[in-house]
Amino acid sequence: MTGAEGDFTAEQIARGRALRRAQWPWLLTERALVLALLLVLGLTPAGAALVSAFGGAWWARVLGGAVALVLAQEALSLPFAARVRVVRARFGLVTQGWAGWFADRARGLAVSLPLVTGALFGLYATASATPRWWAWTALAAALVVVALSWVAPVVLEPLFNRFTPMEAGPLRAALLALADRDGIAVRDVLVADASRRTTALNAYVSGFGRTRRVVVYDTLLAAAPQREIELIAAHELGHVKHRDVTRGTALGAVGAAAGVLLLAAVCQWHPLLAASGAHRFADPRSIPLLAAVAALLSALAGPFTCAVSRRVERRADLHALRLTGDAPEFIAMQRRLTVANVGDPDPPRALHLLFGTHPTAVQRIAAAREFAPVS
Repeated sequence: MTGAEGDFTAEQIARGRALRRAQWPWLLTERALVLALLLVLGLTPAGAALVSAFGGAWWARVLGGAVALVLAQEALSLPFAARVRVVRARFGLVTQGWAGWFADRARGLAVSLPLVTGALFGLYATASATPRWWAWTALAAALVVVALSWVAPVVLEPLFNRFTPMEAGPLRAALLALADRDGIAVRDVLVADASRRTTALNAYVSGFGRTRRVVVYDTLLAAAPQREIELIAAHELGHVKHRDVTRGTALGAVGAAAGVLLLAAVCQWHPLLAASGAHRFADPRSIPLLAAVAALLSALAGPFTCAVSRRVERRADLHALRLTGDAPEFIAMQRRLTVANVGDPDPPRALHLLFGTHPTAVQRIAAAREFAPVS
């Protein structure tokens, strides 16, 4: 028997589908309402009035507008995110208390607020200084994407997890030997304290050059045999081998620059400016319009970026199979990850095409069988 029924029990399939049906309505409603909020603020004078309430100085309007928009989105998202947390806790995926959850949300705001505010200050200062602000801003956006890709593993990741070196032993030696056989320099193997938040299993390779390290969730160490952990690491090494992070950073930089140019063209369109109540883009009262257009473009680009992600993940799966030559253990690993993470092995096609960043478990197992037939 092939398909989900051939690799998962009826109970496992039903459990994955039940979680999907329980959490996705909340996730989709949250996304729709946040987009609707930004469109209302950006395409009506309401957003301009909100920004005007922070005074006449441009810097006060930029600061107030940035903080107000970020906090408004957080306030709207919070009850839905909390509901999803309740759902996931009911399925045994949450180990973190409410205090820790709220602390993580606060840390997220502590990161996003300065980034958004700094970006808007740079944008509106440049827009006030030169008519070619769009060119300088596009260049700056590309550079910021590159900088964040380098900084995130060593600065941002430790804000949300604690990392400790993996103890010397067979697993650490095997992971380092796997990377060496793949021709990839890895500085260290770390263990992330994921268990303080979740029971989900995962591992990844993070960083560039001297900062590159294999990171393994402590939940994975507790639940999976060594060979399956090696296969997950082999998949992640595939991303490095194919320069997926480098390519992703380059694509993100180009996309950020192109996005700025597109935003500049759309947000300077006089009918939109008039509808927003800003009248000219250099006026910080156009911030809600900028946020609305950016959110709409991001939503429209979502299915395309998911399709690219699925292709990249399929290539990394094939790399893991070629590096290890172990299709049976790859299949066992996919089963374990799906069951432990309460995943739907074969979700609805439309939902997967719109939001799926990885091939489904059924697709990944089928690809492994095609690579090397498994009895």
